[in-house]
Amino acid sequence: MNNPISKLFSGWRLFAAMAIGLLISGWMIYRSVSETQFIKVKDGAGTHEWVDSNNDGKVDFHDPEEFKKSQNGSYSEQTFGTVLGDVDWNWGVVAWLLGAVVFTAGRDFFYMLRIRILTKNKLSWKAAFYVIMIWEFASALSPGVVGGAAVAMFILNRETIPFGKATAIIIITAFMDNLFFVIMIPLVFLFVGHSDLFPQGVDGSLPLMWWFWIGCGIIFSVCLLLYLTLFWYPKLATRFLLAIFSLPLIRRWKFIGKEWGKDIETAAKEFKKEPRSFWLKVFLSTFGSWMSRYLVINAVLNAFLYLGFIDNIKVLGQQLVLWLFMLVSPTPGGSGVAEFAFGELLSTFTTSTLLLGVLALIWRLISYFPYLVLGSILLPAWIRRTKR
Repeated sequence: MNNPISKLFSGWRLFAAMAIGLLISGWMIYRSVSETQFIKVKDGAGTHEWVDSNNDGKVDFHDPEEFKKSQNGSYSEQTFGTVLGDVDWNWGVVAWLLGAVVFTAGRDFFYMLRIRILTKNKLSWKAAFYVIMIWEFASALSPGVVGGAAVAMFILNRETIPFGKATAIIIITAFMDNLFFVIMIPLVFLFVGHSDLFPQGVDGSLPLMWWFWIGCGIIFSVCLLLYLTLFWYPKLATRFLLAIFSLPLIRRWKFIGKEWGKDIETAAKEFKKEPRSFWLKVFLSTFGSWMSRYLVINAVLNAFLYLGFIDNIKVLGQQLVLWLFMLVSPTPGGSGVAEFAFGELLSTFTTSTLLLGVLALIWRLISYFPYLVLGSILLPAWIRRTKR
């Protein structure tokens, strides 16, 4: 069977996935920052007055037809340029943005630490760096619902980790990631109110809520299935692989699925013997990576808005909702879904959709686009380095 690494990262596939991700994210952000918005001001310090051009009795803050220029008006026009101009670019802003960069690096550090723990330090820090960067690159190019885990086992295998053990490691990382959500979601609902987690007007009958709870159910089910596969019934992996390799197009390679299944069973038995301290280290590194990922948005928001301690807790809770939507996104790296959900979920902290557009742009510039650039630079060197 051909190694899917070469197929996934072939020229036209690479270009197409990057183009789709960039175009969707770019379009969503452009739409946010290119619109005009009107805000209400006090003491007649505005530049426009509301004229209710459509006679509906409601102020549409995004419709220029609803306003006309007027001295001492009650409304002021906002554009992307005026929003940036109103920002006080002091050292506090710079410090929070640098903090966002540090948290992004922290996320990858904890991922590298986790992969070294799971491989018993067989991977050097340099090898772990390459593995995580290429993994993140694959995630940025893959639909959110698929993620980079679909090819991560081949990435590890190319780093001399036996395929069965590499697959078992990916199963463990998926289990730990899902376990994080299973633990954190109840805690969030315990400390953060329902109304603070979702946009105003959203209730249990709306598709957004159904999407969230169905996603929670899927995550819990996947977590349970992975747990059973790892610690109780490793033969489930063999049965699953044999079922996959029974499909007409790949039936000829069924023997490979059987061998992989045996390798996974062997690796699962080895991992089952590990002490509790080993699993605690793996979970703590998983917890550190996810919290670092979440704190990127907290840092970006704190750079431009005043948030108290409780507000920061609310933002962390809302990100569970945001990332769950991104996990089931059909677009590369959650493009489009991420920007939309960011604006909807965090709209309680500012009424300026333009400012939310600016914040979404900064967030994606820090946490998404760098992996496209770094991955495309590191990929050729990594392929040469791991060529056997």
